[in-house]
Amino acid sequence: MESLTLRASPSTASPLLRLPGRRRAASVRVSASASSGAGEPDLSVTVNGLKMPNPFVIGSGPPGTNYTVMKRAFDEGWGGVIAKTVSLDAGKVINVTPRYARLRADPNGSTKSPIIGWQNIELISDRPLETMLNEFKQLKKEYPDRILIGSIMEEYNKAAWHELIERVEESGVDALEINFSCPHGMPERKMGAAVGQDCALLEEVSGWINEKATVPVWSKMTPNITDITQPSRIALKSGSEGIAAINTIMSVMGIDLKTLRPEPCVEGYSTPGGYSARAVHPIALAKVMQIARLIKEEFPEGRSLSAIGGVETGNDAAEFILLGADTVQVCTGVMMHGYGLVKKLCTELQDFMRMHDFSSIEDFRGASLPYFTTHTDLVQRQKEAIKQRKAIRMGLQSDKDWTGDGFVKETESMVSN
Repeated sequence: MESLTLRASPSTASPLLRLPGRRRAASVRVSASASSGAGEPDLSVTVNGLKMPNPFVIGSGPPGTNYTVMKRAFDEGWGGVIAKTVSLDAGKVINVTPRYARLRADPNGSTKSPIIGWQNIELISDRPLETMLNEFKQLKKEYPDRILIGSIMEEYNKAAWHELIERVEESGVDALEINFSCPHGMPERKMGAAVGQDCALLEEVSGWINEKATVPVWSKMTPNITDITQPSRIALKSGSEGIAAINTIMSVMGIDLKTLRPEPCVEGYSTPGGYSARAVHPIALAKVMQIARLIKEEFPEGRSLSAIGGVETGNDAAEFILLGADTVQVCTGVMMHGYGLVKKLCTELQDFMRMHDFSSIEDFRGASLPYFTTHTDLVQRQKEAIKQRKAIRMGLQSDKDWTGDGFVKETESMVSN
C-alpha cells in the first residue's frame, strides 16, 4: 500500500484570483505551531485571511439568532460564528411551532435513546434586519479579534442583493456566507435551494454578489442535487472565495401511526424539512470529499472549504479536515449539547492530533483525500495485490523447505523468467 504522505505547511500563500475592485485576503492557511514552539497541538487556522483560534464555527441557524447567543458562543471559545440568515424584509418570514422533529436510535422512540436525526422546518431570521445589524456591530465592538460571518439570502433581484450586501458589510462582519441551500421555505421567491439547484440562476446571482461584495464570500451548497460539484464549480468560478457544505437534506421525519399525521405536526399538517444531526454525517463526508477534489484539481490557486454535517465529536471534525476542510461548522450539535460543546471538540481533536504526532491542522488537512478512487481502479489494485501475494508465497522461504518429490517445480518457482 502507498505510504501516507502528509502535506507540509506552505511557507508562502499563492494569491487568490480576484474580481476587479475586490478587497479580499488570499486564502492563506498558516501553521502557527512554527512560531509557538513545541507543546500542545495547535488548533488555530487562518482561512481567507480570517484568523481563528480553532476551526470550529457556529453554523447558521438558531445558535446564531441574536446578540445574546452569539456572545455566548464567543465566550465559550468558538473559532467563529455565522449568524442566522438575514434578508431585507423579515416581515415576510413567519415561523410555526412545533418546527422540529427528532429521530432516536431506539426504534421504539425511547426518550433515553440517543438522537441520531433532527428535522427542522424553520425559516430564516424573523427579526428586523436593522436589529440584527445593530447586534453585529455590538459584537464586533466587544470582540474585535473574533470572526463574525453574516449569512444572507435574498429574492431574485440584483438591486436587493446589492443593498443587502452593502448594509450587512457596513455592520462590520468579516465575511459573508451566501445561503444557496435552505431546502424549505420561500422557493417561490427564488431563494435558498431554488438558486443552488439551478446552475444558470446560480451563476447569474453569484455574479451579482461577487461584483458587490468586498469581504470574503462563502457559498453554501445544497446536498439536494445529483452532483454537488456542478454548482460549487460555478460559485467558485464566479468569484466566491470558499464553499460551505452541506446544508440540510430534504426529508419527512415520519408519520404518527396513531394519528396518521406527519411530523412535526402543525394543526394536523406538516411540510418536508431539512434533516441534520449524526445520521447525515456519512452523506456530508461524501459531498465534502467531492468538493475538496474539485478545489484541488480545478482551483489550485486556493479556495476554502467549510464542512458541515453531523459533527458532535472531535473525531467527526477530524474526518472532515482529513478530506480537505479548513473549518468545521456545528449547528444541530449545539442545539442538542449546548455552546460548551466546543471545549469537548477541541480536546478530542487535539487527542487525535497527539495520536498521530500532528502539531497543526495543516499537518493533516486533506491527508485522506488521495485514497479515493474509482471502483474500476479498486478492482485493478486488488488484482495486482493478489498477484504479488501469490508470487511471495510461491518462492521457498528457507532451505528447509526443499523436498525431493517437488524439486524441479520448486526450482522453477524461483526462476525470474
